[in-house]
Amino acid sequence: MKDIDKNRLKRVIAGFKSAKVLVVGDLMLDRFVWGNVERISPEAPVPVVKISSESAMMGGASNVANNIRALGAEALITGIIGDDIAGEEFLQLVKKQGLNDDGIILNKKRPTIVKTRIIAQHQQVVRTDKEFVSQINSGEAKKILTYIKSNMREISAIVISDYGKGIVTRYLVKQIIKLNREFNYPIIVDPIPSHFTYYKNVTMITPNNHEAGEGLKTEIKDERSLVRVGKNLLKLLQVNSILITRGEKGMSLFDKDYKVVNIPTVAKEVFDVTGAGDTVVGAIALSLGNKATIYESSYIANHAAGIVVGKLGTATVSIDELRRSIV
Repeated sequence: MKDIDKNRLKRVIAGFKSAKVLVVGDLMLDRFVWGNVERISPEAPVPVVKISSESAMMGGASNVANNIRALGAEALITGIIGDDIAGEEFLQLVKKQGLNDDGIILNKKRPTIVKTRIIAQHQQVVRTDKEFVSQINSGEAKKILTYIKSNMREISAIVISDYGKGIVTRYLVKQIIKLNREFNYPIIVDPIPSHFTYYKNVTMITPNNHEAGEGLKTEIKDERSLVRVGKNLLKLLQVNSILITRGEKGMSLFDKDYKVVNIPTVAKEVFDVTGAGDTVVGAIALSLGNKATIYESSYIANHAAGIVVGKLGTATVSIDELRRSIV
């Protein structure tokens, strides 16, 4: 992307501080158990992790909001958590990060989703998921939509963070698009393949290489199959653009005119890809919401992703780190 004006990018990033992005999707708690492995269990051929510390962070859609906040902007979150101990811990983290919890709905019948990662010597040993997967009902969807509607005049972009746990439904996406007709904000979706048809007419979706192929039941094996999948998704979903993230190969951007732009990765080293997609979608939303082009937005998001994969755990990128990376 030789035609990128870095001075222009600096102005876009500087404008993050006046932006406000609304994030809707699956909320979850990310727990981390840190330790060291010194021996193998005599009970089974598995490592014994001697725990040294534990920590917790907001995960899922709330990590997108956390990334947006870390980049100097304001984020609004809406979704559902359980009325339970994990939910209380989640709300404490929300407040600690300076985020507003007005859009977070408590549900006694829907436990808070908790993902626990056990990490030893900087390597993830195992992950456990405690989750409840079921589509929200019409009453719950209306509560979320009421919150979204009450904030529509204050925001600059919308993110739909879909982890397939039941918050993002076809009805909800359709109603968000309908609410947005008056404002025409960019709507960016971090998708799951089984819900691809939900996202018709949004601004951009950001699947990874595997998700893009799975969504069309086509294995992406080379550049030719990648281009075929990207263009077919554009045709199917009628979105403005698709950004396919490709790990060490960077990203490929498909625009509405079926032009393809490959963006090489800028990551110097990769420690952990946990939450990298959340970083990408947050940076894209802030950039598009600040009137950047899809090319400029993707370039900025690529730099943000390159930074975050060099950190361990569910991490964020600061606006200063992003600025230094681009300069």
